[in-house]
Amino acid sequence: FLQPVIRCNPDTYPLVKPIKTSKSSTKRTTTPSTDLINSLEKEKEKNPNFCFHNFKAKKMLSRAFTKPRKSPRDGENSGRPSGSIHEYDDCIIGFMGDQPLMFCDDDQESGSYMTLREALRASVGVIGESRLGMIEKVVLWEGKVWAVKRFRKVTVRRREFGRRIERLAQVCRRCEYLVPVTAHLYSKRIKFVVCDYYPMGSLADLLAGARELGHTALEWNQRLKIVIHIARAIAFIHSQSPPQDKHLQMNVHGNIKASNIMINTDFTARLSDYGFTQLAERVEVSNIWQQKEPPLLENLYCEVLCQKSDIFNFGMIVLDMLGGPKAPGLKNCIVERKEGIKSGVFEFFDFFVEGKERNQALQVLDIALACTARLSDARPSIDLVLLYLGDVLSNRY
Repeated sequence: FLQPVIRCNPDTYPLVKPIKTSKSSTKRTTTPSTDLINSLEKEKEKNPNFCFHNFKAKKMLSRAFTKPRKSPRDGENSGRPSGSIHEYDDCIIGFMGDQPLMFCDDDQESGSYMTLREALRASVGVIGESRLGMIEKVVLWEGKVWAVKRFRKVTVRRREFGRRIERLAQVCRRCEYLVPVTAHLYSKRIKFVVCDYYPMGSLADLLAGARELGHTALEWNQRLKIVIHIARAIAFIHSQSPPQDKHLQMNVHGNIKASNIMINTDFTARLSDYGFTQLAERVEVSNIWQQKEPPLLENLYCEVLCQKSDIFNFGMIVLDMLGGPKAPGLKNCIVERKEGIKSGVFEFFDFFVEGKERNQALQVLDIALACTARLSDARPSIDLVLLYLGDVLSNRY
C-alpha cells in the first residue's frame, strides 16, 4: 500500500489550511511556526526531492500547530493554561503553552517557581535508570540543583497522583533520613517528582565505582553509619500511624535497594523513593545505560509490598556492603561457613578490618543473615534490628 505524501513546499501543499467558519463568525487561520517552515524550505532547497513520506509525521505536525483540547477529566485543572509535550521515540517534538510544577512544601522559599519547559531545558543528562523510570540532573539559573525522577508507567490518575505525592512528602519532611520530595508534575506524556540532588550519588554508585578501580570506597565506620541511618529511615516508615491512608500504604517503603540510598558528603545516608512503587509500575526495559548494581543483586531483591520484604532487602544491602556484590547470592554458603569466617579461616569482608572493628562487622553479619531468612516470620522487626545495632555500637555482645 502506498503511504500519503506530505510535500514541504507551502505554496503547493500548505501545512495548515484556513478553518472554515460560519458567516457570523470571523475566519481564523492557524499560523504555523516560522522556524519550522524556514527549516523545511532550507531542506527543500538542498534536496528538491525531499518530503515527509511517513503518515506519523503529518500527524505530529498537525498536533504541533493545533491547540490541545481540554478534557473534562482535568476537573479543576482545566482552567489553567494547558501544556503538552508531544513525544516520538522519547524526543520532544513541540510545545503548546506550559505547565507549572506543583510544590509540596507549604513553607517553600518565596519565588520558588518552575515550569515543565524550564525543567526540561535545565536537564543536563540522565544520571540513573531503573524499571520504575529514569533520573535526570536539573541545574537552574540560580545554581539550584535538583534530581527529577520521571516515571515510565504511572498507575493512578492526576488528582490521586498529586494527593499521594503530597502525603508522602509530608512524611519525608519529618525524617532526616529520608530524601525530601520538593515538587511534582502530571502531564499527558510526562509524570515526575523533584527531589534533592546528592553529588556523592547513591550507595550503589559509590561501591561499584570503587570496585571497578580496585579501591575500597568506604571504611568500616562509614559503612556502619550508613547501615544505622538506613535502619532508622526504615523504622520511621514502619512506625507510621495510621498505616493506611485510603489506598496508600504508609508503613512500607516498597523499593529498598542500594541505588535508592543517597550519600551525603559527610557519609550520612538518606533513603529515597519512599512509596513510589504505589505510584507507578515496574517496566521491563532493555539496555539500561547505567546499571550500577550487579544484575544478580537486582534480581535477588524482594518486590512484595510488605514490611518483611523491606527487612529482607535491607539485609541484602548489608551483605553487599560487607562481603561484596557476590555475597547476597551466596547467603547459604555464608551460613554454612560462618564459624570459619569468624575464626579467620575464610576471607569474607570486602574491606580491611581487624580488632574491635572486625568484631563489630561480624555482629552486623549476624544481623544481615537474620534479616534475609527464607521464612518471613523468622526475620526480625526493624525495631529489633536497631536494638542489635545499638549493641554493636556499644560493643556489649
